[in-house]
Amino acid sequence: MLMQTSRGQSGAAHVIVLGNEKGGSGKSTTALHIVVALLKAGQRVATIDLDCRQQSLTRYIGNRQAWAQRSGVELEAPSHCCLTLGTAMQIADNEATELEQFAGAVSAVERTHDFIVIDTPGTDSYLMRLAHAMADTLVTPINDSFLDFDVLGTVDAATYSVTGESHYAQMVRAARRQRRQVDGASTDWIVVRNRLSMAGSRNKMLVAGVLDQLSLQLGFRAVDGLAERVMYREFFPRGLTALDDLNEVTLGRRPSMGHVTAREEVTELLRKLKLPLDERGRRRAANRAEWFSQVDKPLEVHDILGA
Repeated sequence: MLMQTSRGQSGAAHVIVLGNEKGGSGKSTTALHIVVALLKAGQRVATIDLDCRQQSLTRYIGNRQAWAQRSGVELEAPSHCCLTLGTAMQIADNEATELEQFAGAVSAVERTHDFIVIDTPGTDSYLMRLAHAMADTLVTPINDSFLDFDVLGTVDAATYSVTGESHYAQMVRAARRQRRQVDGASTDWIVVRNRLSMAGSRNKMLVAGVLDQLSLQLGFRAVDGLAERVMYREFFPRGLTALDDLNEVTLGRRPSMGHVTAREEVTELLRKLKLPLDERGRRRAANRAEWFSQVDKPLEVHDILGA
């Protein structure tokens, strides 16, 4: 069964899936930055956390909501759903329960939101495969090293040429094929290089080279993502992102030039994802910005009387 949610079909939401079978690649951090960017662009965003055990995205969003309430600062948040693990003795029964939850979560938001962002677990499962087959945009973050490249393919140790495809890459290939068979739509697969060294290195060049080779075989786009910055880890307890209005109230200290640079690299990443922003959302964002710019100003008499 494949739930059809392509945005081109009767206005259904555009589905963005964050997927990688290795942990620690920055899936949840990348996911929330994408979510906040979309919300700030006026898009209606729902999120679904399929990682029932770790629940990193769920805790990140929960931290954000708690900090907004505690600090009195407005921080945008999506409509969020986290699936719970099945507790039956039989695997088939658990899969059926989790599928029912997932189908219900998607059905509840697919016609009322512009985007659904789905964070997947770092293990192969039925729901992970289903989510990948639903994706309009698939984002696979990897750390910029050959250890993490192994999730996509294998490399000859002497020549650094690609010698094979990994289990995950084969799974994505099958999921994209299934998607085309169901509704004729294609998935835009983007591999995001995270934890990039801010200095040039031989490793950085070699990883870029093998990604270019494999991208031709598998049909993905490789783009630079988030550099290795401590601030991304510091954001988590307060649920912040580099795109928020960072000041002494939200951040707890004065922002640095590093925060400015982080915002620029996140903005550049979102540009490279080429997500289909809805024009009505852009207008909502513009209207909201105008409202906030005027909210602290006293009303003029002629504004009230319409003179």
